[in-house]
Amino acid sequence: MPANLPPQYFEAEKRFRLAKEPADKIVALEEMLAIMPKHKGTDKLRADLRGKIAKLSQTLGKKTGAHRASTVIEKEGAAQIVVIGLPNAGKSQLVASITNASPTVAEYPFTTHQATPGMMEFENIQIQLIDTPPLVPQSIESWTPHMIRRADGLLVVVDLSNAPLAQMETLTKQLAEMRVSIDTGTVQEGIILSQKKALIVGNKLDLENAGENYSELQNKYGEQLPIIAISAREGTGLEELKLKVYQMLDILRVYTKTPGQKPDFNDPIILDRGSRLEDAAAQVHKDFLAKLKYARIWGSGKHDGIMAKRDHFLQDGDVIELHM
Repeated sequence: MPANLPPQYFEAEKRFRLAKEPADKIVALEEMLAIMPKHKGTDKLRADLRGKIAKLSQTLGKKTGAHRASTVIEKEGAAQIVVIGLPNAGKSQLVASITNASPTVAEYPFTTHQATPGMMEFENIQIQLIDTPPLVPQSIESWTPHMIRRADGLLVVVDLSNAPLAQMETLTKQLAEMRVSIDTGTVQEGIILSQKKALIVGNKLDLENAGENYSELQNKYGEQLPIIAISAREGTGLEELKLKVYQMLDILRVYTKTPGQKPDFNDPIILDRGSRLEDAAAQVHKDFLAKLKYARIWGSGKHDGIMAKRDHFLQDGDVIELHM
């Protein structure tokens, strides 16, 4: 089957060939992937482009000096969330408050100069948060767009005491220039390479005018995106924030058990909502996917231990016993 690639693909391919830096090459490759039609005729080409992106990402990760920790941070835990915001929004304070990371926290802007990962515990899973430099032109590193596009979701942190609506407009504009979109209800021009799940975090709820500004933020964006008001400094709303992060990701936790034994509730399989039994089997082992006959499921059926086939839709908290 022919690939039938549009002219825009070849323009992006030309930019890839002319690019000098790995980060610029990655941007061009991601644009080629976004433009390319999805059918069997492009499967091999799509895999080839993904392989090139993976190799270039490794090249970025091998750079020496301060960039080493910032360029490519491998995903750990159930998901990877990038925390973005303008100067003094309180991103670092937030990450320090709910993870094991220790980013620099200060009252003056631009204290974050590199990406700092930390693990946030939510019930029986951990979610990786990455603190990043402020999302303004003079501080955006070459690796930032790629990191944002690779993430499973974004925490968009705004200062509730200082015109949060204007902050949101600036942030969505910066994301659009990186060809990243979050659903704010506005029309984005140009090619969008990545549509991201996002949670708006209104920080500094303890300061003057924060409550009124939060109401304006809800009125503007509440129908498009989940929003929460917190105070990272005072610790207000942080437990609810963890729940909101989990809900924003729209994922499932599924547990496995072997016949005659109790399930292991400490190490769930993480799946996208809407996943089927066969998706869980594939994560356990490729042999289970190939040879799966049926499973017994506790949790989503009318009766505990109900038999289910591979196309059965799973629910959060299900326990599965796979049979080959």
